[in-house]
Amino acid sequence: MTPVPRTRPAALLAAFVLLVAGLLTPAMSSRAHAATCGTTNLAANRPATASSTESGAFPASAAVDGDTGTRWSSQFSDPQWIQVDLGSTQAICQVVLTWETASGKAFQIQISNDAATWTSIYSTTTGPGGTQNLAVSGSGRYIRMYGTARNTGYGYSLWEFAVYGGTTGPPPPPTGGDLGSNVIVFSPTMAQSSIQATLNSISDQQVPSEFGTGRYELLFKPGTYGSAADPLIFTVGFYTAVAGLGQNPGDVVINGTVDTYNQCSGGTCNATTNFWRSLTNLTVNVMGMSGCQNGNDFWAASQAAPMRRVHFNGDVSLMDYCVGGPGYASGGFIADSQFTGGTVTNGSQQQYLTRDTALDGWSNGVWNQVFCGDPGAPAQSFATNSGHSGGPPPYTTLATCPVTKEAPYLYQDSGGNYRVFVPSLRTNSSGPTWTSGATPGSSLGLDTFYVVQPSSSVDTIDAALAAGDNLLFTPGVYQLDKTITVTRPDTQIVGLGFATLVPTAGNVAMSVADTNGVTVSGLIFDAGTTSSPSLLHVGTTPGTNHAPDPVTIDDVFFRVGGATTGTVTTPLIVDSSDTILDDTWIWRADHGVGGGSWTSDQSPTGLVVNGDRVTAYGLAVEHFQGDETVWNGRHGTVVFFQNENPYEVPSQAAWMADSTQKGYPSFYIPNSVTSFQGYGMGSYSYFNQGIDIHNAMAFQVPNTSGVQLHDILTVFLNGSGGIDSVVNGTGGAVYSGNGGPANVVTYP
Repeated sequence: MTPVPRTRPAALLAAFVLLVAGLLTPAMSSRAHAATCGTTNLAANRPATASSTESGAFPASAAVDGDTGTRWSSQFSDPQWIQVDLGSTQAICQVVLTWETASGKAFQIQISNDAATWTSIYSTTTGPGGTQNLAVSGSGRYIRMYGTARNTGYGYSLWEFAVYGGTTGPPPPPTGGDLGSNVIVFSPTMAQSSIQATLNSISDQQVPSEFGTGRYELLFKPGTYGSAADPLIFTVGFYTAVAGLGQNPGDVVINGTVDTYNQCSGGTCNATTNFWRSLTNLTVNVMGMSGCQNGNDFWAASQAAPMRRVHFNGDVSLMDYCVGGPGYASGGFIADSQFTGGTVTNGSQQQYLTRDTALDGWSNGVWNQVFCGDPGAPAQSFATNSGHSGGPPPYTTLATCPVTKEAPYLYQDSGGNYRVFVPSLRTNSSGPTWTSGATPGSSLGLDTFYVVQPSSSVDTIDAALAAGDNLLFTPGVYQLDKTITVTRPDTQIVGLGFATLVPTAGNVAMSVADTNGVTVSGLIFDAGTTSSPSLLHVGTTPGTNHAPDPVTIDDVFFRVGGATTGTVTTPLIVDSSDTILDDTWIWRADHGVGGGSWTSDQSPTGLVVNGDRVTAYGLAVEHFQGDETVWNGRHGTVVFFQNENPYEVPSQAAWMADSTQKGYPSFYIPNSVTSFQGYGMGSYSYFNQGIDIHNAMAFQVPNTSGVQLHDILTVFLNGSGGIDSVVNGTGGAVYSGNGGPANVVTYP
């Protein structure tokens, strides 16, 4: 929505010395310096030869060029080999084979000092294909894959043949330890006046600090805070995560309210830029307010402001109708929660996703209210005249969610130890995970996590990963000169207080191998000033089946500009099949540093999905300069999609998909895709340069029965021009004379 102008945040407050005693400081676990494998690919761009090639288009060199879009492919016979000259004798500890579908079933990894006499350091007769991370041990100048049986009738085909050697780099760092000065831990034994003063001080700093560097995690130990006579009432600002430390939401109870309100500038008050804050894993008994705010908890927020595992007893408003009158809010996310004893007031909240949450009433809708697996949700009612006077509410209601996995969370066990709980995968889910007993899943001790500080080097982080550690990022802004490389299955990467990762050398900030069960949660990725190909790259081989143990991306947010000038080709690339995206906002800034300039903060596409069976809930991709979302994978599902076209398009000629198609779709599915399901998907325009800019279609998809879109819409927000159709020329135009919404109930 149209941004509310911001005043520059004041200087950060001094450190909260009085809180040091309350910091979470579990013991650190020291380890001996174990042998670790380096992170430099020794085979990269080295001379490569092969027993044969399928054709000149698939040379051996393509397997060592670092490009996952090129490959070596052999003739269709056995045996076959590909060999790399490493240039000198190397101690080899890991080989990563990234297979195309034509993979090796029986093969060896062999080393040699003269390319004549070979020694095997790995052998298998049951190669699964996909990406194979092979731990090996041996030394040699030459290394080869020697295949004797294939998984298909084709030859052997490798996208990449990577080789890693031993390193004398940093030892694996100690696990556990201090979470830093910006993780504040409250206890029921503390004086409430002290708790209130601390909360107020942090709120005063963070509420106006949209692009500041302050980051906070506010943790409440199990117990009760506030009372009817003295309620605990506080406001949550930017980059502030509030969470209970109980095993279940009922273990931490706040009698009072936890609020987010409109922000006002120039006489206009809205919540459309209330981003980057969260509320998790506690119960709020709503009480203590008076006047206009009496009887309500106000969570007037927009994107990147999730509520998870919360239980509200009493009325909750997702809009702020008190501060400056009713103001707009734009997009939100609730999951795995329960609302009792009152109604959720949607009010002017333009779009929202509520997932696996038990509801006790919902007031209304505006453009796009989506419910997935929510007992008590309003009935399906989206129609061609939803959002118009006299039309039914724009409700998209799914009885269940196809596949879900809740975000991991920090908690305190019965012995007072701090642990991270990893919930289990669910299929056809409905309702919270915790209302009928403890959430199913596994518990990990903090001694299995390297606690990352903003001063930690990437070499140290990678050493921890190589030692088998998980990562817990403490609040702060991280400047990364190299890629954090995640290869171990089921690695948990958890951010506290909206920890923010910024690449500084044109590097990818984080890459995740094509492996099972990795979770990335609670992080912001900012583009750096030197262009990166991506900020987070998940997987390498779309064909591998990870359905039993998928990668999950929870509450992870991407920015190109806003806090810092940045440029990136595609912030998020998902190559791993079966990945779950759960609450993801990918934003090219329309305000802040570099925002509002067509030539600043360059980025053509926000998201590319190449993996099959990828599922996304609460996906928002906004303001990118080309095809904003490109979905190449088969059998994908999106439940709720939010988009705004770029505001500052300088001319129609600068924004053409081809010589005749004006603009670019917010969501593009190529004709090669034959199966996809989308529910509750909206795209909006606000071309603010005073030029007649048009987008031919908001959604461009194959016209085939297997690709189905349900309850999709466009809206003209303001400005000039507009969107000429909803999908493939179907659906009415929205422009200054017809603001919309233009709705399409089902396509095709």
